[in-house]
Amino acid sequence: MMRLESLRDLFVEELKGLYTAEKQLIRALPRMAKAAASDELRMAMQEHLEETEQQIDRLKTIFKELEASPRGNKGKSMKGLIDESMEAIDIEAEPCLKDAALIATAQRVEHHEMAGYGTVRKYAHLLGLDEAANLLQETLDEEAAADQRLGEIAQSINEAAHAQA
Repeated sequence: MMRLESLRDLFVEELKGLYTAEKQLIRALPRMAKAAASDELRMAMQEHLEETEQQIDRLKTIFKELEASPRGNKGKSMKGLIDESMEAIDIEAEPCLKDAALIATAQRVEHHEMAGYGTVRKYAHLLGLDEAANLLQETLDEEAAADQRLGEIAQSINEAAHAQA
């Protein structure tokens, strides 16, 4: 059992969870992009993969500033979300319906990340870690933009999936 003694300890543990989640996502996004029938969806996932690599670099910068290791959190919640994404990849359905399922799982991932980054950004502010807070805000903004883009792509894909029914 983990023992936390301060908000800083909790901050580090939450950052470790985000780091592990981003590493898991790096492995999943290429498979999700490959499974997408929509060129626009595929491109959005590939672009988010590049952003995710930058997000990992930001987290590494924060860990270095904190003199802490990013290792140690299993990232169970993200693993569950990615498992759902892998199930969507294996769905046997018309391409637009499969893409709708991929978007649904991808948006759940984005919402999970936004919740995590919003929380640690608040912790960073309370702890007086302004540079970390700025880096976390940058990532939070990217996650929100990715979710927004997925929502926009979903509009036409969901309509097409509904029309096929």
